[in-house]
Amino acid sequence: GVANAYAGIWMKERGMSADQIGLIFTVPLFALLILNQLVGRLADRASDWRQTIIIGAGVSGISALALFVADGFWPILLVWAVANVGVGAVMPVTDAATMRLSRRRNSEYATIRAWGTAGYLLAIVVTGFAVARFSPEAFIPLFVLAGIWRMGAAFYLPRFRASETSEALAGGAKRLMSVMRPWFVLPLVGWSLVFSTHLLLNAFQSLLFAEQGISTDVIGLLIAAGALSEAVVFFVFRRYASRFAARHLLLISAIVTLVRWTAMAFSPEVPILFGLQLLHGLTFALGFMGSVRFVADWTSEDIAAEAQGFAMTMQGAIGVLVVYSFGWLVEFFGAHAYFASALIAAAGGLCVFVSLMLRGVRTEAAHKLSLDAAAVPPRPDSPV
Repeated sequence: GVANAYAGIWMKERGMSADQIGLIFTVPLFALLILNQLVGRLADRASDWRQTIIIGAGVSGISALALFVADGFWPILLVWAVANVGVGAVMPVTDAATMRLSRRRNSEYATIRAWGTAGYLLAIVVTGFAVARFSPEAFIPLFVLAGIWRMGAAFYLPRFRASETSEALAGGAKRLMSVMRPWFVLPLVGWSLVFSTHLLLNAFQSLLFAEQGISTDVIGLLIAAGALSEAVVFFVFRRYASRFAARHLLLISAIVTLVRWTAMAFSPEVPILFGLQLLHGLTFALGFMGSVRFVADWTSEDIAAEAQGFAMTMQGAIGVLVVYSFGWLVEFFGAHAYFASALIAAAGGLCVFVSLMLRGVRTEAAHKLSLDAAAVPPRPDSPV
């Protein structure tokens, strides 16, 4: 949350151009193309996913300290890349581990994500007021503090894998190649396209808002509105969105994203911007849960982290191209560059639609029912 809201403003304050900022945000994504699936495979082979998460959080937290002394494009690029790759490489592991543990306990993964978003929201508000009260340089100590906090919290994570006295949930592919079919890959491509347009928020949203003449404290509130919307969707996910097939959630996300970016391209007034920011829960949170649930529904615990790593690698590959290209689009077209984001979201929705044509949701629903049944432990008096 600290980085997403104000990193772009801080980098511009340090003399970075829009295309340089785009490159700084792109390099970690490029590195994750190589690392995400590899780290996921190694994490699946470990006794538990927890160790991998601790290592990634440690690399990110310690390397972030170097931002206090980094000066100039290349040093900032190097430190930023290491700090973001450390945490980014274990994100699919964390998603897979939390999803599997939630299903075994018959709890809701989306609720856990909602509390994470609440922390994200708090970080945005605090950073916004700090930057407005002092200067963009206030971003650095808060960013470093967040990294150290995450590193410490990682040591208190529970064991994620099924213990010797409990069984992992049955069902799902045990080899990634067994599900590498167009109906499975296309939704992941579609979400990667939609997700890549949200990566642009991290690099350029605060910058574009500032160029509209919006003050930094209002920018913080705008970004916080998006995070609030995201948290609300996560909190109510089980009650409402769980009634829909995963690919339907992805399709809804793509359609709303198309509308959101098209409107943003016209640089609307602040009240309208708040309304558009409140769509973030539908454009990001709904799509994210659809993607994670889709992968988890069709893969087993044996390849949980590797499968999520594959999905994340695809997101990174498309994200690299989109974020870097958006840098020079912003340089020449300003907020009108959002029209390109809208077209990308439309392409993502088309991919999901084609997948639905190739394989309908009835098979998916039947498969999910079998997983849900496996997730509910038998009653003590029930026959075995």
